[in-house]
Amino acid sequence: MAAPKQPNLVSVTTINADGSRYFLHPSDVRGRWNITRRLVGVLLIAIYVLLPWIPINGAPAVFLDVENRMFHLFGLTLVPQDLWVMFFAVSGLGFGLFFVTSLLGRIWCGWACPYTVFLDHVYRRIERWIEGDAPARRALAEAPWTAGKIFKRVVKHLAYVLVAAAIAHVFLSYFVSLRRLYGFMQEGPMQHLTAFGIVAFLTLVLWFCFGYFREQFCIIMCPYGRLQSALTDDDTINVGYDVNRGEPRGAKGKVEGDCIDCRRCVNVCPTGIDIRNGLQLECIGCTACIDACDDVMVKIGRPKGLIRYDSFNGFAGKARRILRPRIYAYCGLAALGLLALALVATKKARPYNATISRVGGTGFYSDAQSVRNIYKVRFINKRNQTATVTIRLGDGTPAGYELSGAEQTFTVNAHDEMSRTCVVIAPAAAYAGPADVVLAIHADPGDVALEKTVRFLGPNPSSLQTDNPSEQP
Repeated sequence: MAAPKQPNLVSVTTINADGSRYFLHPSDVRGRWNITRRLVGVLLIAIYVLLPWIPINGAPAVFLDVENRMFHLFGLTLVPQDLWVMFFAVSGLGFGLFFVTSLLGRIWCGWACPYTVFLDHVYRRIERWIEGDAPARRALAEAPWTAGKIFKRVVKHLAYVLVAAAIAHVFLSYFVSLRRLYGFMQEGPMQHLTAFGIVAFLTLVLWFCFGYFREQFCIIMCPYGRLQSALTDDDTINVGYDVNRGEPRGAKGKVEGDCIDCRRCVNVCPTGIDIRNGLQLECIGCTACIDACDDVMVKIGRPKGLIRYDSFNGFAGKARRILRPRIYAYCGLAALGLLALALVATKKARPYNATISRVGGTGFYSDAQSVRNIYKVRFINKRNQTATVTIRLGDGTPAGYELSGAEQTFTVNAHDEMSRTCVVIAPAAAYAGPADVVLAIHADPGDVALEKTVRFLGPNPSSLQTDNPSEQP
């Protein structure tokens, strides 16, 4: 069996000198960080699977109902007119990620990134169960194609496809709901070709990424690792190797350094780097090397922490600063974005929404008795129950104006919308020229009042003295 490739700082370990792929077979590792990280991974997978099952205000906790243009997020229902508030959510979360990166490096990549979570805690576990530990997998990869090897590979990739299909179905349930997804599955793919195509495409992509591409996605495609150098400094906490303590490395008792050059940290790395070469773009902060090194240090009777979480200043023996200007800046911007989201969401993302537009054609109709403007009121019910709606003229409308066409009460079904035509009439005696008109929309349940101000157009008041009716564009 060929010796494992020696990582370096000149080229990526997973790519050979001739440009071909070098496949990694990281060893398993046990330790406090691995156990904690695995628990976090299981929790995140559970959240991903369970969110479509948890009802909040009659809708799943996260349900992006694109078909009906309703987006339900933890009890908050948004329609397309409300989606601009997501700018604050994205900016707040983005700066929050900057804050975490400046403080703790690529902890997102190693602990919470969905790609890493599924790869390390699902797909690599399946591979170890079927093909064995790292030496066994490496030997199997180099072995000729026998019946035993073919059987193991077929079983492994069949399991990969099944898991990929399950992940794809859960993903689709965020957009069509579990109930409809179950109905789609019972009716067959030909009845719902779009949904079936999406699931089939996602399944193939996930199978390719987790079964073949693997760590290449983190190394080659993910832009976050390339942002790291701009977000971190010498006080950022990262996984690192204590050069002062570990060097010179060599066999125990023959050199002064604590590192015995066992390469255990290299063998467990999922991206194939040698952490002793310093912080590198490929490092995702998964802590596997920390547990591996601590285990070796215990066995040879030396203190743990040769590889540990620390900053460059900490490894150099300098004072560590946790709170520094960039931390304050990123934290403040994250808080500002999320605070703005909270304020806007409470005021704008109401259970009902209404828009008013002028009916196309003429701007107004007038005769000797009155001036009339026609508006179209579109009412959107974001609740999971039927709404009773009443439209009337509100305070601020000039005295004497009347409303025709929508003064009666009407109902709008749950998660539905309805349009009504309203005619605002200004008697000649009350009309004094163009003015602002307030349409007050009242909806139950919830006793919610919406007020919309629209412009009432009309001719010069003196022209109403004629008996000839007119229409003005």
